Amino acid sequence: MSETNSDLREMVRQRYAAAAAQVSGGGTACCGAQAIEIDDNFGSPLYAAAEREALPAEAVAASLGCGNPTAVADLREGERVLDLGSGGGIDVLLSARRVGSTGRVFGLDMTEEMLALALANRRKAGATNVEFLKGTIEAIPLPANSIDVVISNCVINLSADKAAVFAETYRVLAPGGRLGVSDVVADDTLSPQQRAERGDFVGCIAGALSFAEYREGLAAAGFTDIEIRPTHAVAEGMHSAIVRAAKPAASDDACCGVTACCTSAEQAAHPGTTVAEAEGASGCGCQG
Repeated sequence: MSETNSDLREMVRQRYAAAAAQVSGGGTACCGAQAIEIDDNFGSPLYAAAEREALPAEAVAASLGCGNPTAVADLREGERVLDLGSGGGIDVLLSARRVGSTGRVFGLDMTEEMLALALANRRKAGATNVEFLKGTIEAIPLPANSIDVVISNCVINLSADKAAVFAETYRVLAPGGRLGVSDVVADDTLSPQQRAERGDFVGCIAGALSFAEYREGLAAAGFTDIEIRPTHAVAEGMHSAIVRAAKPAASDDACCGVTACCTSAEQAAHPGTTVAEAEGASGCGCQG
């Protein structure tokens, strides 16, 4: 792919800015090749009717995803949730209802137009436990260990630096935290060129990882209990999938990502990570 990371990011931003403007003007948006079309593979049809009816119409119309991450993330009362690429806010608002008044939900998006739409939808929904942040999913503007659950809906595949997304997601999750996202994933037999033939990058197809690449990327960032389950086809050899993983809880054997904690033999539990990086990501330090 000849485009630079910044070029691809700008292409994505422009597509979703246009989608937000379309919704604000009374249209609908979709993750497919035409931003105002909807089919059974993308968008609001993937949510239950009761969920759609409980939200502002603009939040539903701006649904861009390939799944329903709130249905698989097993959100609990009082949890702190982060939605990567929150768009018009549909998954943030649904999550806010699940975690209740003692929980908190953050939506992260880089597109001013989507953030404006999401803020309007928050006001219409009367959600008081919701905050929307401007930023990229490769550099999440939240402290380490501050989130219990990270969700996302057909957004990670849009990033040109997925290793950074996985590393940042791992960093902001508290020990024992979990990842539960919907994303487009390719068959292992498809090359990047074959994936590109099936759709464009900003249309959620060309940038998709294969099943093996997704597992390897999550494992390299430190995640365990990785599960990737396809739900429906979005193109030949390309699938919407549920992706689950966990950040290990602190233990005596691997204290905050470090083995032999607080001894001269201590080392990072995961290859490619320094002791300082592992302890910094965990936030718990040595336990003496």
